[in-house]
Amino acid sequence: MPSLAAFRRIVRASAIYDLVLAAPFATPWTFGLMVAQLSAANQQLGGTALPAFAPFHVLFACLMGSIVLVWSVLRIADPQPRFGRYDAAGRLLFSTWMAWTLAVTGEPLIWLFLLPEAAWCVAQCLPVRRPLRAGVI
Repeated sequence: MPSLAAFRRIVRASAIYDLVLAAPFATPWTFGLMVAQLSAANQQLGGTALPAFAPFHVLFACLMGSIVLVWSVLRIADPQPRFGRYDAAGRLLFSTWMAWTLAVTGEPLIWLFLLPEAAWCVAQCLPVRRPLRAGVI
């Protein structure tokens, strides 16, 4: 059970992870570079090349990348425990859809996203140790 200060560090660390991971998904230009790298990585892991992304698909990837960037900056600037709880809920949803996609496609690249996503979800679901009030045992 982490202390409040430790939990705030977990929230901030998860936000920094998201910022680094989501930044390439925020623009069509960086996404184009990233998807080529992801496709190569999936093939190196024994999967297939990723399908081509049409502009409509890129739009949704960039919308997701953009909102994750904004959400990350908020949690870096103000790592409130309640933001960690909301983030855990979002990560549960993301992990669910990643697990579904893994079950449908079997593509190994998904594991590289699913495992950290699930780990951050669990970390931000941990109960927080309440600080003792002065003079109370």
